[in-house]
Amino acid sequence: MNETTTRAGKAKLPLHWKMAIGFVAGLLFGLVVYYAIGADTPWAQAFTTYVTQPFGTLFLRLIFMLVIPLLFSALVMGVAEMGDVRSLGRIGWKTLAYTIVVSAIAVVIGLVLVNWFQPGAGVDPAQAQRMLSEGSERASAIVSSTATQPKGLDMVLSIVPDNVVKAAADNTILAVMFFALMLGIGLVLTRSAATDTLKRGIEGLFEVSMTLIGLVIRLAPYAVFCFMFNLAALFGWGLLKSLGAYVLVVVLALAIHMFVVYSLALKFVGGYSPLRFFRGAQEAMLMAFSTASSNATLPTALRVAEEKLGLPRRVSRFVLTVGATANQNGTALFEGVTVLFLAQFFGIELSLAQQVTVMFVCILGGIGTAGVPAGSLPVVALICGMVGVPPEGIGLILGVDRFLDMCRTTLNVTGDLAAAAVVSRGEADLPAERLAD
Repeated sequence: MNETTTRAGKAKLPLHWKMAIGFVAGLLFGLVVYYAIGADTPWAQAFTTYVTQPFGTLFLRLIFMLVIPLLFSALVMGVAEMGDVRSLGRIGWKTLAYTIVVSAIAVVIGLVLVNWFQPGAGVDPAQAQRMLSEGSERASAIVSSTATQPKGLDMVLSIVPDNVVKAAADNTILAVMFFALMLGIGLVLTRSAATDTLKRGIEGLFEVSMTLIGLVIRLAPYAVFCFMFNLAALFGWGLLKSLGAYVLVVVLALAIHMFVVYSLALKFVGGYSPLRFFRGAQEAMLMAFSTASSNATLPTALRVAEEKLGLPRRVSRFVLTVGATANQNGTALFEGVTVLFLAQFFGIELSLAQQVTVMFVCILGGIGTAGVPAGSLPVVALICGMVGVPPEGIGLILGVDRFLDMCRTTLNVTGDLAAAAVVSRGEADLPAERLAD
């Protein structure tokens, strides 16, 4: 969707401005309902139950419906366009090394700040109990879901699907990505007229998926309005005030990682201007903030990487599709801060060894967490159980998690684009690195 196209002689308002208007309008109308009308009134409940909540859910379902074919086709084409397996191996190892190092830095920043500011020590018990009771049902569902998650060696084995169709139906993203990776390698190793036809068919699937998602994205401003209205009408300013210290620590850590760590990596490792990068990435950042989903932002990120940042298409397709699930610095940081915050609230002293354990698990959790809204909460519950913190405590943060989810998803998507920029350095001399549309 071209933001500068005209209709009836008038320039259309850019999509990111429409989403910003929807964000502000939803927040203001929600606050009016909360303070002037009351969220418990029949009118407000009916509007939330039958209008805003269903529309927001419908928007996300439309996006997620198309994410699997988009992710599959983009990763297959990204691998197939490498040209040879050695090129794929070099790009893959560079991406993996960057992901581990930067994720570790993110978690360390979060742990240092949460130990310094001690946000959990100052939470009002009465207010915390109220938020815990409001989120108890959802917290119980999240905690129970961790029991079905594979652990240890089973987690590694689950990456290799025995039935790729079932993996796609169950939204097992890593398994689908593994199959796409293998298919892409097969296309690189097998050269024939039949594989060329298959490659063109998969590229057609990618183009169709991008077109359909472009149509769905036109609904984004209205969906953002619905999301923010629901939050503001339910919690008012308490959305940020109830757990203000915790929110500030998370946001501060995310901001330091985004504007300091990414800028240094771009400048000194990627040879890329940070100012140019953030100027070009702002559309994808706003989309990530609005949807709180790395997967839902993937189409926008792919377009921004090629059109705004000028990154090689074969590199950006591979790094961004893998990064939507495997390079989630914001998620790793958030998980570490949240576990220590809950430990502080419940008066549980975590030793240095336990905090190091939390750090390593958070790095792995950031790699395997689903790129969907609130996808990190089951991982937080799992880590809490590992170090002796009551997992049900995540009910304390559910009231502010949507806002923090939006913030950490913005960091995740920005990190994926930064990774693509860093990994692209030195690849410009390879054949077919910049394929014109």
